[in-house]
Amino acid sequence: MELKTLLEKMVKDGASDLHLKAGTPPILRIDGKLQILKEEPMSPDELKNIALKIMTKNQQEEFAAKKEIDFAIGVAGLSRFRVNVYLQRGSVAIAMRTIPISAKSIDELNLPPVLKEMAERPRGMILTTGTTGSGKSTTLAAMIEYINENYSKNIITIEDPIEYLFRDKKSVISQREVNNDTNSYESALKHVLRQDPDIILMGEIRDVDTMDVAIKAADTGHLVLSTLHTLNASETINRILSFYPPHQQQHIRVLLATTLVGVVSLRLLPRIDGKGRVPATEVMINTPTIKEYLLDPIKTLLIPTAIEEGAMYQMHTFDQSIMRLYKSGIISYDEAIQAVTNVDEFKLKLRGIDSSDSDVFNTIKGD
Repeated sequence: MELKTLLEKMVKDGASDLHLKAGTPPILRIDGKLQILKEEPMSPDELKNIALKIMTKNQQEEFAAKKEIDFAIGVAGLSRFRVNVYLQRGSVAIAMRTIPISAKSIDELNLPPVLKEMAERPRGMILTTGTTGSGKSTTLAAMIEYINENYSKNIITIEDPIEYLFRDKKSVISQREVNNDTNSYESALKHVLRQDPDIILMGEIRDVDTMDVAIKAADTGHLVLSTLHTLNASETINRILSFYPPHQQQHIRVLLATTLVGVVSLRLLPRIDGKGRVPATEVMINTPTIKEYLLDPIKTLLIPTAIEEGAMYQMHTFDQSIMRLYKSGIISYDEAIQAVTNVDEFKLKLRGIDSSDSDVFNTIKGD
């Protein structure tokens, strides 16, 4: 099959990813599951020719030097795609991810309404977290589009590669792609504060230098949105602190307590009706209690409890989100059990029993 035919099938079937590897038929990922197409396997030469056709001359040179490359392409009348070309066992392999033509809204994505309030903050740092393919970039795009539709802001994005394309509405949005619009991620971040931004979207916080820029920008009156590959809010705090040596960590705690707006963590779960996936979320807002816990290394361990008890601030844990999805009939019991953090406690709460009642809990465990 030609690549365009495969991409058309990918979009038609609602696949998130396409995998091409020598000696194996094309593979689609649909609703999180891999499906092997009934097509002939591609040869190494066919894959190499496909890769060369979709890369520019500069990208071909970079791939030859680094043996892997990320970029994005657009197919007229179809969609945009994020592409990774890499080598495996000496032959070219390609992974492609669908990027919708336009960003969906927070409501369309079934994300918590509190994300709108977070996006309205004039300054601070908002982090979306989760594993690869959990919807981090899609969530950030929805927040940027919400701002774009409702507020007059100067928004600058630094991406590698650019995924969603934004059109100026009430806001002015400048999208900078690494290697095309700037020589490097580090170079773009070095100069971004001189470009008069109100809001900065950083595709990913990668290391201590990136983290420093994010915190500095948030601390000097900008709203910063970015992602981290962490599973939940507590792990996110620990990951940020791990970027720094022990003697600097208390200072970073102070800065986080001052600048962090909140953390939104994501997991995508299959819908019970078979119509795609729905996000389960954990939301931590930097309330006075969370701020206190951020400052104290011992009290940081209490953050999950504060999130669970923070409904008045629109906070919730993954397990609370999954419980709502299950009780609303959106996901199955089996999917809920596989996704929750604490299976025993989830089952108890389904039975209307609070695990904080240790006698009842121990009796049931004993049974």
